[in-house]
Amino acid sequence: MNTPAEQPSVLFVCVHNAGRSQMAAAFLTHLAGDRVQVRSAGSAPAATVNPAVVEAMTEVGIDVSAEVPKVLTVEAVQASDVVITMGCGDTCPVFPGKRYLDWELQDPAGQGVDAVRPIRDEIEKRIRGLIGEITSTVGA
Repeated sequence: MNTPAEQPSVLFVCVHNAGRSQMAAAFLTHLAGDRVQVRSAGSAPAATVNPAVVEAMTEVGIDVSAEVPKVLTVEAVQASDVVITMGCGDTCPVFPGKRYLDWELQDPAGQGVDAVRPIRDEIEKRIRGLIGEITSTVGA
């Protein structure tokens, strides 16, 4: 088990923090457990998580119904080792020493669950790859 000092931290950012970043954070929490510290936020957070996202995640056994979109803060970026953006463009603050990845993924906003499933599956695939990268660098 990692100590907090060696536990990598990841921040997922999208515009509304109601779809892609919520799915990514949920998958990373579900698959990596306490090996990784997980945050998500949005540059213009929605009031609630997209209902189609909640349904699509429930289908794979992950409950995000209690999650609440959060506003992106400078502190959240500063506290993270890896910042993964998903369509927030220039609104994401950039700090030296952070690793930034930009995942181009279709926005599930306004989409039904049939359209959300392939986005969900692509996010899960990317999260599985990310876990291998970030946990191997801290001796997990």
